[in-house]
Amino acid sequence: MDSNFTAFDLSPVPPPGPDAVAPPLYRGIYGMPMFVSILTADLRESVDFWTRGLGFFELFSIPGQMVHLRRWAFQDVLLTAGTPAAAPAAATVSFACVLDQVDALVDALRDLGTPPRVRDTPWNTRDVEVVTPESVRVVFTAAKVFDPSSAEGRNLRAVGIGWDEDGLRD
Repeated sequence: MDSNFTAFDLSPVPPPGPDAVAPPLYRGIYGMPMFVSILTADLRESVDFWTRGLGFFELFSIPGQMVHLRRWAFQDVLLTAGTPAAAPAAATVSFACVLDQVDALVDALRDLGTPPRVRDTPWNTRDVEVVTPESVRVVFTAAKVFDPSSAEGRNLRAVGIGWDEDGLRD
């Protein structure tokens, strides 16, 4: 194995950095190692929210029963017709994104009348959080540009994670 090989080489998620580019939407068929299944009382409304608001696309559907949505590779959601829980679930589903997608995601959600919560975390990410029409808490997480002098930079350095002066992982 190449000595420069990293875990990022296995992932569709790009390494964090100032020039991170989102991978293309992935339309291939594969054995899904993990996916989210969500019951919804209104498939049409849910598909509209997830596609227009959250940037997913419809991979395929069984009319009136199920819609398979996807964003990047391994970001699969199955919406199925049914009665969702009355209150938000205890679980949260999180999806990776890149920093330059955050503003468009926030704008799309506001256009749908669902302004999200946006926050910067102590571990150097910007998170966009929203509750979907099915009462599912969804978080999109983007790595921010690494600033070693920031509080986040000090937190990451304290656990052995950091980037060099060019924003590249060291």
